[in-house]
Amino acid sequence: MQETINLESVAAQYKESLKYNDFRIVICAGTGCMANGSEKVRNAFLNYIRESGLHVKVELKPEENHKGIFLSESGCQGFCQMGPLVTIEPLGLLYVKVRPEDVKEIVDRTIKENKAVERLLYEDPSSGEKCKGIGDIPFYTRQSRFVLKQCGHINPEDINEYISIGGYAAARKAFTTLSPEDICKEILASGLRGRGGGGFPTGRKWDLTRIQQEKKKYVICNGDEGDPGAFMDRSVMEGNPHSVIEGIMIASRAIGADEAYVYVRAEYPLAVKRIRRAVEDAENAGILGDDVFASGKSLRVHVMEGAGAFVCGEETALIASIEGKRGMPSPKPPFPAQSGLWEKPTVINNVETLATVPLIIKMGAGEFRKIGNAKSPGTKTFALTGHVRNTGLIEVPFGTTLREIVYNIGGGVTNNDGTLAEDGFKSVQIGGPSGGCLTEEHLDLPLDFDSLTGIGAMIGSGGLVVMNRQTCMVKIARFFMQFTQNESCGKCVLCREGTKQMLALLDDIIEGRATVETLELLEKLALAVKKGSLCGLGKTAPNPVLSTMKHFRKEYTEHVVSKWCSTKNCKSLVAPEINPELCKGCTVCTKKCPVGAISGERKMPHKINVSICIKCGACAQACKLNAITGV
Repeated sequence: MQETINLESVAAQYKESLKYNDFRIVICAGTGCMANGSEKVRNAFLNYIRESGLHVKVELKPEENHKGIFLSESGCQGFCQMGPLVTIEPLGLLYVKVRPEDVKEIVDRTIKENKAVERLLYEDPSSGEKCKGIGDIPFYTRQSRFVLKQCGHINPEDINEYISIGGYAAARKAFTTLSPEDICKEILASGLRGRGGGGFPTGRKWDLTRIQQEKKKYVICNGDEGDPGAFMDRSVMEGNPHSVIEGIMIASRAIGADEAYVYVRAEYPLAVKRIRRAVEDAENAGILGDDVFASGKSLRVHVMEGAGAFVCGEETALIASIEGKRGMPSPKPPFPAQSGLWEKPTVINNVETLATVPLIIKMGAGEFRKIGNAKSPGTKTFALTGHVRNTGLIEVPFGTTLREIVYNIGGGVTNNDGTLAEDGFKSVQIGGPSGGCLTEEHLDLPLDFDSLTGIGAMIGSGGLVVMNRQTCMVKIARFFMQFTQNESCGKCVLCREGTKQMLALLDDIIEGRATVETLELLEKLALAVKKGSLCGLGKTAPNPVLSTMKHFRKEYTEHVVSKWCSTKNCKSLVAPEINPELCKGCTVCTKKCPVGAISGERKMPHKINVSICIKCGACAQACKLNAITGV
């Protein structure tokens, strides 16, 4: 029998160790900041603090009871565009875009003199004021960070720190105090709905699995996040992996499972590393294993890397992949709750859903329901990207409007060159390749599962791509169709052949070969694929096409009837042209043109002979003034 961990003792010991630190320097070590060099920043801090004769700690040890500077890492803090991020506690300072060469000034001025380095503080573009920390930055103050609350604060690779903030207390309560029926009732009462896209009530799914008579049952954590522009689940796994493990434990207790899998795509190496470390540490601490919290119940958690197929995010395809088969979906019923992994009753929840569960057990269903709105309680994380000033990971209550997200949290819409566009909003793609495009008329629509379904869109896993008026919506539809066509597993004809033909029709529109009949055929085919495909990927693949055709029909008609792309993104539909205001007559383009289509005198604006031009693009590549378009 394994030794039962005393959570209160571990928490008290950790908090005592924290007292012996003058400062804590937290380096954001999410994937975004790591790509921008946060590891080099960390090493620079480590080296310079040592050179300065100060005592630096990279981990807390109970026996080390003398003062020093605690240098630690965190998961993604969300403000990815401003990374690498460095937080200095207890001063509450957040430095942005920190480089290794900034470290000496930070240590000399902030650590030694308790003064801020003003130039490294975030400057609010709307007011021009410097922000001291996250409590002053609109990107953070406008959010309600609930699931992400500890990401960016705690060290994701230190189980003791997670325990010190109350971690695993909910799992202990589930295993020692609550019955499986109690847990299912609590989650059902909370109104928690699956954050992976479907929005199915989590408590109902658990209870359906719980009542199955099979002795062997499984829990699967779906970390196979494959939507373009989405990284919510990855950030939770990187920033607070123990919250996911704790959610798995509670789900396992609720349905009577003694084995669970975390399925993570291999493109997430940092998430895989931290989840593996979390499982290992939980086993070593006696939290996972043969006698969980002396309850007599056992639980083993396995981590499995997926090959990165988008379709493996679908429940039955994911199960097939874990079983060692090709990741392809199967018809339902039977549902996984009845016959899932190795034909045993199985619960599958995504990362964000499971990370929410411990918080519900702690605070109670009643308190949880106060967040969000009546039909969609709680919060939702979104990956905010595209033509918006502040990109990154955000979390807001259900019911928040797009306007709040785009203009107040995102800081407004930008032009292609990154400057603020006051009236630049055109659309937002929500829900990734399975979602749809929303327009200005939807800016004040409260975002929740039901409101979006009613207008042909979906929350999905939480990708939010903002687009400005310089964006061609036909090309956007083609982009997502290309993705889903590539990712189709090919099992059912409608998805395999239908998405391929839809892509060909979109190519015809973009390249000027389409007619009005093409639009009618595209719409008819999209509806057929939506209705007849086997799994969720095929059924939702036409959504970007249908939603753009609905909201931007005029743009499609211009492409087909007028052979004109108003945004000038479709090369075949834009006449070659030289802007006389930009052209200085340098003659570089005339020398590059292989067919002699460009003429003009030196130091005078040049012209293109459209009947000769072959649109090879050589002139535009050579022009340093960007005066040539349509080639």
